[in-house]
Amino acid sequence: MSAQPHKDIENQDQENIHTNRLVNETSPYLKQHAHNPVDWFPWGDEAFEKAIQEDKPIFLSIGYSTCHWCHVMAHESFEDPAVAAYLNEHFVSIKVDREERPDVDHVYMAVCQAMTKSGGWPLTIVMTPAKEPFFAGTYFPRESRGGRIGILELLERIRDVWENARESVYNSTNEIINHLEKSGEIPAGPALTDSTAHVAARDLADHFDTQYGGFREAPKFPSPHTLTFLLQQTQITGDVSFQAMAVKTLTEMRLGGMYDQIGGGFHRYSTDRKWHLPHFEKMLYDQALLVMAYTDAYQITRNDLFRRTVTETIDYLVRDMRSVDGVYFSAEDADSEGEEGKFYTWRYEDIEAIVGQTRIALLADEFSLSVSGNFLEEATRQPTGLNILHLSDVPEKLAERSGLTVEQWWQRWEQDRQALLAEREKRIRPDRDEKILTDWNGLTIAALAKAARVLGRPEYATRAREVADFVLANLMRTDGTLLHHYAPSGTAVPAFLDDYANFIWGLRELYETVFDTRYLEAAVTLQRTQDALFWDDSRGGYFFTPANGERLITRAKEVYDGAYPSGNAVSAANLFYLARITGEPVWESMLEKLNQAFSQQVQRVPEGFTALLAAITISRTGFREIVVTGPPNHPATQEMLRLIQDRYDPFKVLLYRNPEDALLTELAPFTKDQVPINGRPTVYICENYACREPVDSIEKLRQVLGVQ
Repeated sequence: MSAQPHKDIENQDQENIHTNRLVNETSPYLKQHAHNPVDWFPWGDEAFEKAIQEDKPIFLSIGYSTCHWCHVMAHESFEDPAVAAYLNEHFVSIKVDREERPDVDHVYMAVCQAMTKSGGWPLTIVMTPAKEPFFAGTYFPRESRGGRIGILELLERIRDVWENARESVYNSTNEIINHLEKSGEIPAGPALTDSTAHVAARDLADHFDTQYGGFREAPKFPSPHTLTFLLQQTQITGDVSFQAMAVKTLTEMRLGGMYDQIGGGFHRYSTDRKWHLPHFEKMLYDQALLVMAYTDAYQITRNDLFRRTVTETIDYLVRDMRSVDGVYFSAEDADSEGEEGKFYTWRYEDIEAIVGQTRIALLADEFSLSVSGNFLEEATRQPTGLNILHLSDVPEKLAERSGLTVEQWWQRWEQDRQALLAEREKRIRPDRDEKILTDWNGLTIAALAKAARVLGRPEYATRAREVADFVLANLMRTDGTLLHHYAPSGTAVPAFLDDYANFIWGLRELYETVFDTRYLEAAVTLQRTQDALFWDDSRGGYFFTPANGERLITRAKEVYDGAYPSGNAVSAANLFYLARITGEPVWESMLEKLNQAFSQQVQRVPEGFTALLAAITISRTGFREIVVTGPPNHPATQEMLRLIQDRYDPFKVLLYRNPEDALLTELAPFTKDQVPINGRPTVYICENYACREPVDSIEKLRQVLGVQ
């Protein structure tokens, strides 16, 4: 399905008046600014050489295509002739897509946070031609208002400082760079343990919203990696309160307006405490991570609401975010036709016209609809006359109120949902960012693969294979290194740490679903490449940028979990799982050094590093290597694999040894002697460096696993 045109991001009349260098870029975000009167440059030597030659400061603006306030600032300022004229005369202006160049974004976002104690997008940086920043901020209106300086007044002040107080500029840049360098020199500490993870879980409990789920006050973000961490903590500690927090949050998110009740998939975050009023953009990484969180929760609880959430979210991805090549686009915008959320909100009478007078009364009760509208304007919190659907209770209780079974209730809602979806498809869609990012597609592989094996949906595994095969064929260079994004007609950006880590994660999950050893081999090979390019030999841990990458003002190492797990956190899990598969001791040693490298940071605020703590905890827990061997089509082989996969168990790695496949024994030499006993499919289980007696019957395997 192709994205329909977006009609408001840029003034379309400008297309016949102004064209700048961004017209030749592949990034949708940069192209959105290709007809601004601002003489934008993409990030590159041409811009910096011009700044040096003309002795001008750099005006750097970083954003992304689905960023609402990026659009606002573009419309107010970058389309404005006066603002553009001032920038063009006194600055060299550079536009960066944060998703295309996360290395640039990470460095200058750290600058903004250091200088202003906050950050966000659009990110506004002013710096010297040597890339050294001396001013940072986010959104600025055209004129000063509400205590926020206007862009024209700001630019005039900066120009005055640049021309008349240059020494203060250099003093400022030196202070900022020194601060960044010192922040990256935190010495190693004692290894993190299970107790650190438990502290993180207790800290989360202290900030848990017992009424609506989630943590702290609004705005609320989904943070699925934190929820999977809590599920894991219950399995380790036996404390069911951790799982209860995760289940409560997942339930409330699914009932709320942050979930697209009609089309499936999740919006970026909730502006209110109840998860009712979303910020409407949809990000690929959110869908992937939430699919994994709901899949884990379903596997533990068998709550059908969670299963449906997984299937509907994947349906959304396949329907609206999948390219013709089988890989997935990056995001959908919050805005359409000049309004945030217009595509997703409804007038009461419009819903009534679709479902009829009989059904509208029930839907109004079940989905909290109102004639005056339940969707409040974000700033004033006043009704807008529009509705966003969110469930007033769990389906079991709604069905009981209607005198229906739960299945009958779902069938009735599905008829209405499809009718509403068909009508909504006639609207002008939000813009879609069609970048193909390696890291986010890696997360999507992991999500599809996990859902395939837990829900018994082989078509999801087929989708995951499509993505993995595309990346291996199109985003891996002949020297074995990866690219960050697919740009067949543009400049290819070398991959960053997150690209390697997330893709390796996806390959691991895909192998444990389809047992195609090619994917395991690719994961092992890419891990070695990642080690060579990103590992810090002196302090441990991985840098975000490769050793042969572009030199910025600092080479950062990220470990804090933001919207998705850091590359170091994902790498910690990858190192441990691959070490257990291959028997490679250097990877367990590297995990220990990574653990110690970030120990002091994690100890300060453990709840901000749940993905890393999850990986560390797994490496400290009774871990199992399970090998199933037998003919692939033998019913007992398949039943054994199904029994093992059916249980929630984050503390295992599962290998399948096809007697005809020699590659697995090369990658995992310990499997060489693990052969079928007397020709019967057999399971070998090793735990805590000790191996059990082989299991060669379904009955014995059920006993060992504790399965009825």
